[in-house]
Amino acid sequence: MALAEATAAALPRHPAAAMRAFIADVLAAHGLREADAARVAELMVEADLTGADAHGIFRLPQYVRRLRAGGTNPRPDITVSRRAPAVAIVEGDNGMGHLVMSKAAEAAIAIAREAGVAWVGARRSNHAGSGAVYACLPIPAGMIGIYTVVASANHMAPWGGSESLLGTNPLAIAIPMGEEDPVVLDMATTVVSYGTVKAHALMGTPMPVGWMVDKRTGEPLTDPRRSAEGILLPIGGYKGAGLALMLGLLAGPLNRAAFGRDVVDFNADDRTVTETGHVLIALDVSRFLDPAEFQSEVRRHLEDLRASARLPGVDRIRLPGEMRAARRRDRVANGVPIPPALMAQLDRLAAETGTAPLSSR
Repeated sequence: MALAEATAAALPRHPAAAMRAFIADVLAAHGLREADAARVAELMVEADLTGADAHGIFRLPQYVRRLRAGGTNPRPDITVSRRAPAVAIVEGDNGMGHLVMSKAAEAAIAIAREAGVAWVGARRSNHAGSGAVYACLPIPAGMIGIYTVVASANHMAPWGGSESLLGTNPLAIAIPMGEEDPVVLDMATTVVSYGTVKAHALMGTPMPVGWMVDKRTGEPLTDPRRSAEGILLPIGGYKGAGLALMLGLLAGPLNRAAFGRDVVDFNADDRTVTETGHVLIALDVSRFLDPAEFQSEVRRHLEDLRASARLPGVDRIRLPGEMRAARRRDRVANGVPIPPALMAQLDRLAAETGTAPLSSR
C-alpha cells in the first residue's frame, strides 16, 4: 500500500537512481554478486516507484538481517527445470526472492513464446516484495502476467478461526496495453498487507478499525505495535480467506514449498530457511487474437466503465492500475518519498557497511 498522499507530499524525495545504487551497494557488501545486487535493487525500487511503499527499500534492513544471520543465501545457484511443454519449476537455492522470480519470469516468457502459455512454479525462495512487479515482467513481451505467492508469514486465520495459519497470499494480474498504461490488479487477500502494518508501526500511526482484530477477544486492534496479538481480516469475509487458502495451495504444496504451519515468520526469525513458493503464469495474447485488436477492445470497455454512472459523492471511477501508473510517473520525475524513521534505519545500514548514505547521493 502506498503512503497516504498528504503524508508523502510532506516527505523528502530521493531519486530512483540513487536508491538503486544505495541498495546495490548495501547488498553487495553483504555478499551478493554485483549483477545480482543490481537486479534486486532494480526490482525493489520498482515497487517504490509504483507506490508499494511497504515492499521496496522499506524492506532492506530486514533483508540485511537475514543475510547477516545466514537465513538467506547471498550467492544462490538458481536453476530451471522444464517439466512439460508449458510447465517449469525454478529451484531458488534459498536466494533472494527477487532473483528467483526474475529467473522465473525469464523462463515463463520463453516458454509462453513456444507454447502460448507458461506456468512456472518456484520453490526454495524468499520474500520478493510487490506482486505487481512480477506480474508486469511479461508485459514487454506482449503477454499477460499472473502472480501469486505464499506470504512470508501467517497473519490471517481460516474463516472463523483465531490461529494464524494463512498468509496475506496476494494475487497480481497485469494486462498489456501497448504504449498505454497496463491494466494492473495487485491485492492481498487480507484488507491490507502486513507490510502496511509494519509501516504504520515504524511511523507511529494507528491503524483504522477493520484491519486487524485481537485474536483472543475478536475486538478491533488499532495499535500496530501490538500486531503480534492480532490477526489480519480477509477481504470479503469467508471469500477472502478461501481465496488465500487456494492460492497458498497452488504456490506452496504444488511446488513442494511451505504452507500453513510450515511457514516461517521471516519478520521474527532471521535464521530459518523460509522455503517460500511462488507462481508466475505468462499468457501470449497473440495466440488468441491480434494484440492491437485486443487492446482496442479492452480500451473500449475501460472507457465504458470510467464513463458509467457514479454513486453520490464519488468524483471519478478508478480502474486497476491507474493510480499505480500515475504514481510511477510522479516518482520517476520527482523522486520517492521516504519517512524519517526509515531514513534513520538506512543511514545506520550505510554506516555499518561503509557505503555512502542515500541522503548524500
